[in-house]
Parts: sequence; structure tokens; C-alpha cells
Amino acid sequence: MTRPDLVIFDCDGVLVDSETVSNVVLAENLSRHGLPMTPEGCLDLFVGGTMRSVGEQARALGADLPATWVDDIYEEIYAALRAGVDVIAGIPELLDGLDAAGIPYAVGSNGSDRKMQITLGQTGLMPRFGDAVFSAHTLGVAKPDPGLYLAAAAHHGVDPTRAVVVEDSATGVRAAQAAGMRCLGYAAHDDGARLAAVGAEVFESMFHVPMLIGLAEAAE
Repeated sequence: MTRPDLVIFDCDGVLVDSETVSNVVLAENLSRHGLPMTPEGCLDLFVGGTMRSVGEQARALGADLPATWVDDIYEEIYAALRAGVDVIAGIPELLDGLDAAGIPYAVGSNGSDRKMQITLGQTGLMPRFGDAVFSAHTLGVAKPDPGLYLAAAAHHGVDPTRAVVVEDSATGVRAAQAAGMRCLGYAAHDDGARLAAVGAEVFESMFHVPMLIGLAEAAE
């Protein structure tokens, strides 16, 4: 298998296990605002979306959200994330393998730069990505638009067709496809049918990625 010239990672749920924390906070918040939710329900309904779109969808489902809700929920989530998040198993080893192979990598997230500073910063991952960290809040374009991923490719001077994206949401998979990039769909908690349905190559462990992208020596 031909190795890529660039690997682009989504952040939440792919590099760090922040989705679990965020959805607990989100479920509690929406329940307080008249829309009873569980963390699992939030994950099913909202994964991959922007917080603005989450608010719009929640209102349509009956939540009574204040005009300041987006800012409010971010503050609640940031406070919870500062308490600590885990790095997804296999990510440090995968980045080591990419470094050894001379393959650059980047982050493309619908989350804010501030959120990534908290999650990637406290886990020590942020320095590894340097200035190749792209947020929808900064670029003004969010998945499923391909702009985040195209910006990452342009930053590294890589043809989009030579990049591989690692995603865990259907929204992100569609963004990768729109960018003309191969997409690996990380499904650690289910069978990945939702990701496969939109064209991702589903896998269940980050330890499988070296083999999937042709780093045979890292997979042995």
C-alpha cells in the first residue's frame, strides 16, 4: 500500500477522549434546559457538528436555550476538560511511527483553538503538531465543508489526493471525501456502520493505522 504524504487527524475522539467528557456536560446542560438527554444520546445526535448547529438542533427538539447558550456551554465544557482527558490509546505510538517515516501530520477540528489548547496542551500532544492545527472557529469553515482539510494539505504543500484523514464522525468523513482524501473511520465503541455508510474505511484501534497506511515496519 502506498504511504500517504500527510495524515490529518480530527481532534475530539480521535486524538483525545474529550467526547466522553463533553457529552456528559452537554447532556446535563440540555436536561436543565428542558430537553432530557443522556451522554449516549448526545453522541448519537450531535457528534461531528458545531456547537451552534447543536444548539439549533436542540431548540428544534424542544430545548429552551438562552441567546448566550453557545458561549455558556463552551465555558462548562472547558471547565470539565481542564480536569483532565486521556490520550486515545495508540496515538503516541502512531505519531512516533509517522515521525520515523518522515510523514507530516496535522489536526483539523470543528472545535475551537481554545478547546484544543486545553485538551492537546495538557496531554503534551500540542507541541507535536506545531502550527499545523486548524480550527473551524479560526478558518470560518466547518466540516462537512472540506476547507479545514484542504487548509492542512496546503500548509504542508501536499496534494489532497495524497493525504489520509483519520475521523470518527460521518460529518468528518464527508469533509474528507469532499477534499478528495482517503478517510479512515475510527470506531472504537460500535461497529462503525455509520462511518462505513458514508465511505470511510472502518478500523477499531489506532494500533491498526500503521498497517492501513503502509507503515509495515511499524505494524510488525
